[in-house]
Amino acid sequence: MKRFCFSFIALGLFLVLNAAGGSWSGTVMDVMCVHQVPAGHRRACALSCAASGFAIVTADGKVYKLDPAGNKKALALLKASTKETDLRATVSGELNGGVIRVSAIGLE
Repeated sequence: MKRFCFSFIALGLFLVLNAAGGSWSGTVMDVMCVHQVPAGHRRACALSCAASGFAIVTADGKVYKLDPAGNKKALALLKASTKETDLRATVSGELNGGVIRVSAIGLE
């Protein structure tokens, strides 16, 4: 029984430590294009490739995918925007396994 309790506590601690809340700034890009140059990525491309989902590409090249709810928020934001390039944004939420569970997103 002690072994089971210890294992359960260790698993809980592992899950808590691997889920980090915070905010990330970078360029909103569709997942299909995350390996292109972020500054030149166009809003029309992001909208046409929206089915692949969205990600934030940070200045140091890290890619963080958005969760399904974050994808919906990013799509609505891009549709409402008049910016054609330089789609810099700040995303806040919880990071888990390279995917951000988005609580808020806004273009800069």
